[in-house]
Amino acid sequence: MKGSIIIIGFFILGTIFGYYHVLPFDLAQTKLSFYTLLVLILTVGIAIGSDKNIKKTFKALNPRVLLLPLCTIIGTLAGVAFISLLIPGRSVSDCMAVGSGFAYYSLSSIIITDFKGPELGTIALMANIMREIFTLLCAPLLAKWFGSFAPISSGGATTMDTTLPIITSVSGKEYAVVSIYHGFLMDFSVPFLVTLFCSI
Repeated sequence: MKGSIIIIGFFILGTIFGYYHVLPFDLAQTKLSFYTLLVLILTVGIAIGSDKNIKKTFKALNPRVLLLPLCTIIGTLAGVAFISLLIPGRSVSDCMAVGSGFAYYSLSSIIITDFKGPELGTIALMANIMREIFTLLCAPLLAKWFGSFAPISSGGATTMDTTLPIITSVSGKEYAVVSIYHGFLMDFSVPFLVTLFCSI
């Protein structure tokens, strides 16, 4: 939750900077967002590569659980495709790009801004922050009503970091490995799926 508040705060600060032209150059006309994206991808790779327990985590998984990230992706994209039909002025591919962020707001919003402009990038930022906050606040209800895997699917790419504590709290410590595995694959899928839908 604290991380989401910090991100929102920086977003608001950036909006104020842009509105009042605080910076001596036009950020939208530079390649700064692209280079920032490269640094983010690099740090994700470093984090995954430096995790010494990643092999043990994968070996401990039940084969049926391996399908959970795929179910999350299919369910999210199916829901987004349906909702996109109710949103005037936005193409299905634009909505799918936003949905493909899977709560990884920092990475997905930068990619979408680079491809589609700051308006859709801002929508992606807010939509994916809302997904993380929803998971943090509603995980107990999701686990109670829909089962222990529901908070994991809801958390998307955040299940290996920010939402992991609440997931293990409501679903059980035995779901920590599943949550980390799920978050790892969702993190990995974000740049590819977002780029794919932005390119359509």
